[in-house]
Amino acid sequence: MTAATPILQVEELTRSFGGLVAVNELSFHVNPGEIVGLLGPNGSGKTTVMNLVSGALKPNRGRILLEGRNLVGMPAYAIARAGVARTFQLVRIMGSLTCLENVKAGLAFGPARLAGAKADAEAMALLERIQMAEFADQTAGDLTYINQKRLELARALALRPRLLLLDEWLAGLNPSELQQAIELLRQLRNDGATMVLVEHVMDAIRSLCDRVVVMNAGAKIADGPPEQALAEREVIRAYLGDDDA
Repeated sequence: MTAATPILQVEELTRSFGGLVAVNELSFHVNPGEIVGLLGPNGSGKTTVMNLVSGALKPNRGRILLEGRNLVGMPAYAIARAGVARTFQLVRIMGSLTCLENVKAGLAFGPARLAGAKADAEAMALLERIQMAEFADQTAGDLTYINQKRLELARALALRPRLLLLDEWLAGLNPSELQQAIELLRQLRNDGATMVLVEHVMDAIRSLCDRVVVMNAGAKIADGPPEQALAEREVIRAYLGDDDA
């Protein structure tokens, strides 16, 4: 793969629910090492796109290419093993297990299928990467909200993804937690991670994203650097209302 080849290429992606077109001929790409924000008002189709890319939903038409490989028709587990990992709007962790066990579950499912001492070592390394090594033996259900989000991220990273999908991962954090979370994502990007963020926190979008794709009513209305795309008249009218909405 050359530097110019996108990791993710979405082509004319369409998904309907009955008479409602949730995603309407959407096309965009994500280059290696980029953080791309997927923005839009509630109901614009953002999470549906994440579900389509990760295999939770099947499109009515269109293509989803991961490094040139068409993911359409593949089950979600196969897409995960192909290199797509995600987090969810509502945190999904195994609350009765320890943090270490949660991450080991991701390693057991991932491409290396790690177990035993190798899994223990790799899981600890991932917890250290997200600054949670001290919580390795703590029950996941007892964690604070931001640490549950960090743990879910560590489990996604255990899949060694080529593409990381974060669905409102920054939502619900207080200002201090938000700055910590932004810095963590920035460090992951500096380490070479490629991400798509569904997000409403504009400070995070401006701070983190190389580009944004803005949706309204299932269709793309802007695609470009954050300051440029967020200033477009159609975006302001459809979504933002003003620069800080």
